[in-house]
Amino acid sequence: MREYCGRRSLESVAQLTREHDTVVGLSGAVRSAHRDGDVARTARAAREIAAVLAPHTRVGEHGSFPAPAEEFPDPIAVLEAEHRTVEAVPEEAATTVPADPGWPERLLDAPALLREHVLEEQDGVFPAAPASPTADRWEAVEAVRARVGTRLPERTA
Repeated sequence: MREYCGRRSLESVAQLTREHDTVVGLSGAVRSAHRDGDVARTARAAREIAAVLAPHTRVGEHGSFPAPAEEFPDPIAVLEAEHRTVEAVPEEAATTVPADPGWPERLLDAPALLREHVLEEQDGVFPAAPASPTADRWEAVEAVRARVGTRLPERTA
């Protein structure tokens, strides 16, 4: 994994990256459940994805995106639109297995966009955020995280 010019050790970037890794891993669970024809298990994995993405998106959009958005508003707007797209299909399973027979196929399409999105964030936004000229911008990321938390399990040493 990239070191982000020596800033990889920042806990906020590490946590955002762990969330990306978790969601990509859960996408594998979606594919496996779908391959097995288990729509209920597919929906459970989708709910897990949605749970991890909810705080992750808030931290990105209200913490790490604002600084680079000043200089690169269009690419950041694209990333925000991708958040809406990637979140929409898993959220359809928020309370029950979606009745739409096309839902599992739409859910399978989301990981391809997600993988591209993860690379754009990790190679573009994450390195730019800590390099921001003022410490208060990076502290904003940590403040948003403190408000929204995470849905990742606690790390053990």
